[in-house]
Amino acid sequence: MLTQQYLPFLVPITHVMANHGLRRRDVLVSAGTIGVAGLAGCTGNNDGDDTTTNGGTGGMTNRTTTKNVSGAVKVGVLQPISGDLKYYGQQSLWGFLSGLAYKANATPKTGVKSGKTTVSVGDVDFELYVRDTGFSAQKAQQLATNLVKDQNVDVLFGCASSSAATRVINTVAKTAGVPYVAGPAASADITANGETCGELVFRASENTAMDARSGGKYVAKRTDVKKVYLFGADYSFGKAVVNNYEQVLEDEGVEIVGKKFVPQGHPEWKGLLDNAQQAGAQGIVGGFTVATLPNLFTEFLSGDYDFRVFGGFATQITNRIVGQTMEKVLGKPLTKEKIRSAKLGPFTTRYHWNQYDNEINSKFVDDYTKAYGVVPDLFTSGTFTAASAIVQGVRESGSTKGTDVAEAMRGMTVRDTPKGEGGYVFQRYNNQARSSMTVATPIPTTDEWSDNWNAAVMPGEPLATIEGKQATIPKGTDGMSCSL
Repeated sequence: MLTQQYLPFLVPITHVMANHGLRRRDVLVSAGTIGVAGLAGCTGNNDGDDTTTNGGTGGMTNRTTTKNVSGAVKVGVLQPISGDLKYYGQQSLWGFLSGLAYKANATPKTGVKSGKTTVSVGDVDFELYVRDTGFSAQKAQQLATNLVKDQNVDVLFGCASSSAATRVINTVAKTAGVPYVAGPAASADITANGETCGELVFRASENTAMDARSGGKYVAKRTDVKKVYLFGADYSFGKAVVNNYEQVLEDEGVEIVGKKFVPQGHPEWKGLLDNAQQAGAQGIVGGFTVATLPNLFTEFLSGDYDFRVFGGFATQITNRIVGQTMEKVLGKPLTKEKIRSAKLGPFTTRYHWNQYDNEINSKFVDDYTKAYGVVPDLFTSGTFTAASAIVQGVRESGSTKGTDVAEAMRGMTVRDTPKGEGGYVFQRYNNQARSSMTVATPIPTTDEWSDNWNAAVMPGEPLATIEGKQATIPKGTDGMSCSL
């Protein structure tokens, strides 16, 4: 179904550190004027290729030991917590708060809005300066600038919009030498483009390339689809989605029988889907937001098409709209048989609450659901892990200074994550954390979860887990121009 900006329907900071010759305020004022192995199961992420493990247990080797540290870490948090897409920012913030709470053996804080809130983890106070970006790149830049100049934050975290994350990186984090942990912004370019990535730019959250590499490879290896038609919104995001899938599918021997970009919110789909059918498509891919999805889905479900729709499971708000569309066309109640006969799925997911069976995830799901009244959603594992990694970086570096924490995070195997112990590993060549992805079929929402998942459809049990090394763009390959 749909990711934050993305419906994958198949569906200079290089070596920059803080500039000790200039104050942050001076720098910012100046800048402001200018075959898949392991498809059936996860074999782990820490293979030692290009990462150095920083601690933890369960087979992980210590590079450094945990040190006693006290003091405060100031974290500037940038998320859209108002407006039509406030749920993106809310779940991202809730995931981050849950990560801090897990490290503190406490319950997640609730009622956190714009302003300052403090979460204590041991003897370290994590002072969160939460700011509402309103999903605006310009506002995110302004707020990030103020956080660095006025609050002197040690670390910046956030942005649900990829354009906002890119703006913050290029105009604030790079110029001021402040570590930035992006998330849940999903554009692969943030950590794959040599002009955007950098030694102080990190991301634990999964990205669009991981969607394509896991979903595309599953389709190529585990289904009979050999011909695919690509659809995308006619702007940078939609084009990036289509390009990611095109590269992965062609590499796996799947023929691309056509491509079409349409304006965001495009209403007329019959002719376009007819073209895909006439081209012999057995599956379709699309890079769209929720503005376009209901129109596409209604036409597909109402028509008589031979191809299958693949893609990625999305957040609750999108699944709600998709579920309503399916109920309208297929009839109530939805059943597994109706969904199966409609040729929907299987779909990939970055994370959903029922895709990982381990003690950390069980506690996360329980605490998060009790605190916020909903189950952990698509973006929450990545932002939980971002918080977990920052705390781990403080403990391993023995410092609350942002650049010291960043140094500890390079190559880090993050110990505590919803995907299991050591479930995320920061790749040394681009500071993107790799982690496993799952594939599942959509099913009607079960009674067990109906009170905390307000949508008619939900992911079923995982059909496959694609290990993190297979899901991320390898070093030195097409699409990876970052080399730290």
